[in-house]
Amino acid sequence: MAIIFFITGLLIGSFLNVCIYRIPLHKSIIKTPSSCGSCGHRLNYYDMLPVVNYVINSGKCRYCGEKYSIQYPLVELSNGLLYGAIALKYGYSLAAVLYCILGSILITISVIDLKHKIISDGLNIVIAAISIIFVLNDNSILTDRIFGALLGFVLFLAIALATDAMGGGDIKLIAGLGAVFGVEGVLFIVFFSFVIGAAISVVLLIIKIKNRKDELSFGPFISIAALLYIFYGSKIINLYLSAVA
Repeated sequence: MAIIFFITGLLIGSFLNVCIYRIPLHKSIIKTPSSCGSCGHRLNYYDMLPVVNYVINSGKCRYCGEKYSIQYPLVELSNGLLYGAIALKYGYSLAAVLYCILGSILITISVIDLKHKIISDGLNIVIAAISIIFVLNDNSILTDRIFGALLGFVLFLAIALATDAMGGGDIKLIAGLGAVFGVEGVLFIVFFSFVIGAAISVVLLIIKIKNRKDELSFGPFISIAALLYIFYGSKIINLYLSAVA
């Protein structure tokens, strides 16, 4: 089952690369056929085999020889590994399917935010839709999800107003994740997004990739924290509670 999820994740990862390229350009992610960004040659299905095509063609377009970004196989492989890991943890369940979709959205958001410093409203809407499906599957969590969304929104709005370090996309993203995970989840994600962000920022400063004046996209930190909660949230929270008890 994990292998099936992994292969599915690879295939969907190829589509994520389409989304990453087209969403910032406001292009349709469905109607326009895929083509090489350099020579414009329309790609066949065998030109878009995830990871395999990149390796076989040495990372180049087989029509014009132009190099492709390493982003393409990395996104595909990351999405495949994520799907496989979710299958191992949650089995074949509604939660597993929804978390796979959410994971793909978070990968897409992270790469777009890193490249363009924007978070698409459309992607945040998909996250909100995932929260609705969770609620429809279990009405008892409705109140928790509503308060989670409100708490995430208020916390990040306050930070944005106080520091001007957050964008509207970040605020909508954390509100959407609050709607998916509830109060406990959004508090976890807010805390660890800053911890992860601080740790990565220090490393980037030490190795001199960034300096203190450079802006950092916060979407990837939120996304990593959300994935951390999906896999280890309960364990980390229980360890903390047992330590302070």
